Amino acid sequence: MPVLVGWAVIRDNVTDGSADNWWQAVVMFMIIFFWTPPHTWALAMKYKDDYARANVPMLPVVASAEETSRQIVIYSWLTVVVSLLLVPAASWIYLVVAVLSGAAFLVMATKLHQGIARGENVKPLKLFILSNNYLAALFLGLSFDAVLGWQTIGEMLF
Repeated sequence: MPVLVGWAVIRDNVTDGSADNWWQAVVMFMIIFFWTPPHTWALAMKYKDDYARANVPMLPVVASAEETSRQIVIYSWLTVVVSLLLVPAASWIYLVVAVLSGAAFLVMATKLHQGIARGENVKPLKLFILSNNYLAALFLGLSFDAVLGWQTIGEMLF
């Protein structure tokens, strides 16, 4: 919700007659919405025993490690796909950042799932840390695009 509230605050003070592109704020909300589960569940996998002792029913406590990692992969894909919806409103900078950081996020989530499926000793905290970096890179790329004001991919195509 902070993304939507921030958008409303900024747009309420803009009187230049430009079109409101609320869809961009909704996509940013959806990025955070889909990013939160894999980010949180990776941390919860690391501290599963603590959550279990505290009777907190986090997914890794109530489901198998394989099912948890499967859900992490699904939500990671949703996050990356949704992040690409902003490409028409941004320049090539965001496109490159979204594709490269999204690929790294998906590779790490998939490696976690495959490692669990093979019965290996996995390190879910690596995915947790990477997910923070992924989100930061994504929004930094979007911020650089906004500051530079280069022609958007949507403008180039249409």
